[in-house]
Amino acid sequence: MNEKDLVKNIVNILDNKKATNIKIIDLEGISTLADYFVVASGRSTTQVKALLDYLDEEMEKLGVNMIRQEGKQEGKWAVADFGDVIVHIFHEETRTTYAFDELWDNGNNIKDNI
Repeated sequence: MNEKDLVKNIVNILDNKKATNIKIIDLEGISTLADYFVVASGRSTTQVKALLDYLDEEMEKLGVNMIRQEGKQEGKWAVADFGDVIVHIFHEETRTTYAFDELWDNGNNIKDNI
């Protein structure tokens, strides 16, 4: 699966589970961390945890394994690493506090879809 298809699948999976404020940050040529960040929010710590679990399960069905995950225990900022695509799932308040989207905004690299 190419990167753009991977991102599309991740966005669809998160949207199906009612994640909010889903954004795609294109990092190609900006960072060596990944080519894309997908950033989404959950309304509660329980939803953040559920989104991470659901994403893992649905991606496995597509034959894509998560390399690593962090932050599930607290449920305020969970990260799922799919190699060239890293997913950040925030509790809404945590996302606002850290202004994560703004940290990576390099002009036109934040998209609502791909």
